[in-house]
Amino acid sequence: MQINTFRTLLLSLTLLFSFVGISATENEPQENQKFDTKGLIFHHIKDSHVFHVAGDFSIPLPIILWTNNGLVTFMSGEFHHDINGKTIVERKGLKFVNFHEKIYQLNPGASSVEFNSEHHPINADKPLDISITKNVFSMFLSVILMMLLFITAARSYNSSNIPTGIGKFLEPIIVFIRDEVAIPNIGEHYYKRYMPYLLTLFFFIWLNNIFGLIPFFPFSSNLSGNIAFTMTLAIVTFIITIFSSKKYYWKHMLWMPGLPIPMKLFLAPIEIIGMFVKPIALMIRLFANITAGHVIILSLVSLVFIFKSEVVGIGSVIFAVFISVIEVLVVAIQAYIFTLLSALYFGQALEEEH
Repeated sequence: MQINTFRTLLLSLTLLFSFVGISATENEPQENQKFDTKGLIFHHIKDSHVFHVAGDFSIPLPIILWTNNGLVTFMSGEFHHDINGKTIVERKGLKFVNFHEKIYQLNPGASSVEFNSEHHPINADKPLDISITKNVFSMFLSVILMMLLFITAARSYNSSNIPTGIGKFLEPIIVFIRDEVAIPNIGEHYYKRYMPYLLTLFFFIWLNNIFGLIPFFPFSSNLSGNIAFTMTLAIVTFIITIFSSKKYYWKHMLWMPGLPIPMKLFLAPIEIIGMFVKPIALMIRLFANITAGHVIILSLVSLVFIFKSEVVGIGSVIFAVFISVIEVLVVAIQAYIFTLLSALYFGQALEEEH
C-alpha cells in the first residue's frame, strides 16, 4: 500500500513539473536571449480567454462583447494563440484584436493596431467584455460541482440519519464549520441563518483553490489569485455584516459607552475606518497568499531554465515540491480563515448589549 502511494505521488509530481517544463520551453527564447521568467509566471497566474493545455493544444472559450453595433460573439480560437494584437477577427463589420488577453476594437479604417511609446494601443478602444474567461469558467465549474456534492450528500442520508458515500466525507466538515466556526463566533441563537452562507463560502474558496493547485488539470485557473474575485467575496461579507448589525453595534462604534467624551471623539473615526479595513483585509489576505504560492513555485522551476544546471535543477525541484506540499495546506487554511473571520464579523454585528 505504501509503495502504491509513493508511486502515485511520484507520478503526480512528474506530471506537475513536466507540464511546467513544457510551458517554460514554449516561452523559452533563443540561446543567446535571456529567459523570460516574468512572462512565464504571469502566463500561468493571470486570467485568459483560452485554456492552454500543452504545446499548441488549447481549449477555446467564448468571447462575448458589447459594442456600438450590439452583441458580438465568437470563439477565442479564432485569434490562433495570438496575444500580440496581430491577428484580426472581423464580426459585423468590426475588427477585433487580442492584446495581452485584452480585447480591443480597431477604429474605423484601421487595418492594424498601433502603439504609443508606452506600448499602449492608440487606434483601438476596449468594448464591454463579458466573455467567459478561464476564471469565469472555473467559477461556474466549482458551483456545479458544489451543487452535485451537496445534493448527493443530502440524498445519502438513510432513515436512521446515517450518511453514506460522499455524505460521510462532507458531514465532518459541515459539523466542524458549525461547531468550531459558526456557534462560537455568532452564537447559538443566530448561527443557523448564516450556516448556508458560511458553508458555501468555505467550499467555494476551497474548491477553487484546489483547482488552481493542479496545473495539468485542463480547467485549472488562478481564481482565488484574482483580486476582483476576493474583493467580491469580501464585499458580500461586508454587506451581510451591515444588514445584520444591531443598535449596540453602532453605539459601540460611534459612541462607546463608559468612556470620556474626548476619548469617544478620538476613537469613533478609528472604529469607522476599521469597519472598512476588515473587508479589505479579507480581500488582500486570500489574494496575496494564493498568488504568492504560485509565484514562488513558478520562480523555483524557472531557475532550471535560467541557470541550465543539473545541480540547480535538482535543488529547485526539491524546494518546489516542498512549497507545493505547503500549498496543499494553505488552500484549506485560507478558506477556513476567510470563513472564520466572516463569522466573527457577523457575531460582532449581532452582539447584544451587556
